Amino acid sequence: MPVSLRWITAYLDQPAASAADALAYWEALTGTRASTPRGEHDEFRTLVPPHGDAALRFQVVGDGDPRLHLDLHVDDVKAAALEAQRLGAQVVAEPESYVVLASPGGMPFCLVPYEGEREVALPMRGAGGRASAVDQVSLDIPPAAYVRECAFWEGLTGWTLRDEDSPEFMRLLRPAELPLGLLLQRLDDAPVEGAVSAHLDFAAGWDGADAEVARHLALGAEERWHSTWWVTLRDPYGRTYCITRRSPGKPMSS
Repeated sequence: MPVSLRWITAYLDQPAASAADALAYWEALTGTRASTPRGEHDEFRTLVPPHGDAALRFQVVGDGDPRLHLDLHVDDVKAAALEAQRLGAQVVAEPESYVVLASPGGMPFCLVPYEGEREVALPMRGAGGRASAVDQVSLDIPPAAYVRECAFWEGLTGWTLRDEDSPEFMRLLRPAELPLGLLLQRLDDAPVEGAVSAHLDFAAGWDGADAEVARHLALGAEERWHSTWWVTLRDPYGRTYCITRRSPGKPMSS
């Protein structure tokens, strides 16, 4: 049966060499402020919104490329870990209070204790009152892993899996009380043996997306792809993400 998912957080994992500048960039993008560092090596920060509970956090990692992992906040970490393993996840590490796992396709995530988060932050308001919000994590999945990965995340979350207009997309319909949804994207040009990865999506609305893209470019982002519905950007520190024309603050729940 699905785990009792109480909150969901996206962790931006950033190599140490660029971490300080990348953190400042993402504070500016999201209208948040970084918390006091914590962890044995001061590697963890929370991106705190002006109102509501945080759904973005930041971790300094030793090397490699910028990457993303998920924290799933649950009441019973051990029971949730057993269910995740039954569905095909592999345990990577078991620190004292949480469990690090990988999905069947290799997407990293953690099961962590729920600590009372309950208020989804309001979208950020920019120039002209335009709103934007990071409200979705896109899982980027090689074709060979796609069917199993969709089944895994549907089974783990208990969220309804829905077809999108394009055959390479499926969406898990998040409850309105949670801050981040999950889009599952089949990458037909990905290496067959590649692992599942993830990126963040901003929702900026049909009328606000172009201005939001311009704001990001002014902060140093580079445009990598432009389509009718979304624009793919790369930040100055190596992280790819997207701005979409979905309406911010309105979960895809039906």
